[in-house]
Amino acid sequence: MTTTGQDISVYFRTELEDAGDIELVVVLPTFRRPDHVVKTLKTIVSQRPDISYATVVVENDADGLAGAAAAKDFFLGHPSDSVVIVAHQRGNCHAYNAGWATALQTYPNLKAIAIIDDDEVAAPEWLDCLIAAQETTGADMVGGPQLPVFEGDGGQKWKRHPVFTPHYDATGPVPILYSSGNVLVTRGVLDAMPQPFLDPAFNFIGGGDADFYSRCKAKGFSFAWATDAWVAETVPARRTSASWIRARSLRNGAISTMLEHRRDPSFKGRLRTFGKSLALLGASVPRGLELWNKSGLAAAGLYHFYVAIGRLMAELGLINEQYRTPEKN
Repeated sequence: MTTTGQDISVYFRTELEDAGDIELVVVLPTFRRPDHVVKTLKTIVSQRPDISYATVVVENDADGLAGAAAAKDFFLGHPSDSVVIVAHQRGNCHAYNAGWATALQTYPNLKAIAIIDDDEVAAPEWLDCLIAAQETTGADMVGGPQLPVFEGDGGQKWKRHPVFTPHYDATGPVPILYSSGNVLVTRGVLDAMPQPFLDPAFNFIGGGDADFYSRCKAKGFSFAWATDAWVAETVPARRTSASWIRARSLRNGAISTMLEHRRDPSFKGRLRTFGKSLALLGASVPRGLELWNKSGLAAAGLYHFYVAIGRLMAELGLINEQYRTPEKN
């Protein structure tokens, strides 16, 4: 491996074209999912966008390196423009930052990056759909659905739960994005936003992507949604347990409070956020009944209640290790 001097090592690299010809880079962070990362890579290299693209795989397990080894073996058998790096600092935000920075440093004429996670597989025209939505709307960032594919018996019913449903259902401009698991980010955003892009303070509580989008919105960047640019996300059976879904719901509420505090840390701002949390708690019963009726899933009716409780727990400093973001690994 070759070190870059930024807690990043280059594990493997293939070049079929001049680096200056690459205009789009797909960034794929991975952590201890060597089998699934190969499934993801198969759907990446099968993409046929009209512009030259490369793939940057980010291994975030510097001790095991199973994902890096699997990616190297894959690229040896499926030659394409690619770089496999190791992000030596553990954490979700460190991995994304390493991948985005490597894309900028390696490909000087980069126009955009697309991000996909290692528990996802891309639609056949995933990149085309993201690019088309960006060109049509002129948005600086374009997101797409992460459609759940449940493992085990009985998981299918959970697709109607807000934890698993896409944030939007129509292609076009949207107010903001929330997830980094399926998104196109244009070069203008990468040049304007300070590095590290995602704040490492969110490494193990989640929300680094939502914080990034919030800061991008404050700078005037725009967002869009591409319904056809879907990825299918593998959901293990343990993530359909009541405890996991409750923890994710509480976490969503806690992160929303943390982001509001960041936007306005003044006493008046914190008081406003606390009042909003109380109002959401009061509204959680009728909103829950409406969601239950709409989804036909009784458990979905508790979502707004748990979000409100998570917000209040964060207000009171009660979110602890127990309610960290449920690991996808």
